[in-house]
Amino acid sequence: MTCLNQHNVSLIERIISSVSYLTAGMAGFVWLIIGAVLKKQVTPFLMYHILQSIFLSIAYFILVELSKLLFIILYKIPLINTIPYFINMPLPLMYNLSIVQVITTAIILYLAITSFIGMYSYVPYVSDIINSNTGRR
Repeated sequence: MTCLNQHNVSLIERIISSVSYLTAGMAGFVWLIIGAVLKKQVTPFLMYHILQSIFLSIAYFILVELSKLLFIILYKIPLINTIPYFINMPLPLMYNLSIVQVITTAIILYLAITSFIGMYSYVPYVSDIINSNTGRR
C-alpha cells in the first residue's frame, strides 16, 4: 500500500474520510445521504475515501464469513484442525489480539491516518476499482 499525491482538502472532508474508515463506511454513507438531501456536491477526495471504506468493509465482511465456513471444515479434519486455532490465537504481546486482528487494525489505522492528512491512500486492486468507477486516474 502506498499513498498517492497529497491535495488541499478542507478539515471537515479529512475528518469525514478518516471517520468513514473507522466506522466501516457508515459515517461516509450517512454523509452521502446528507449531501443528497441538501443537494451538495461531494468532492472527488471525499467520494474516493467513502467508496473505498464501504468497499473494504463489504469485502472484509465477505472474507470473514467465508473464513468461518472454511474453519468449520478445517476443524473436522484431524491434524489440520490446528490451523484455524493458530490463526485466531490471542498474542500476549499484541494486547491479546490475533494476528488477523492486528493486521486488520493496522490497515484501518493506515487508511484513516492517510486520509486525515489529505492523501489518497492506495490499496492494491481496491483503489483501482474505485478509481475506475469514479473516473479518477
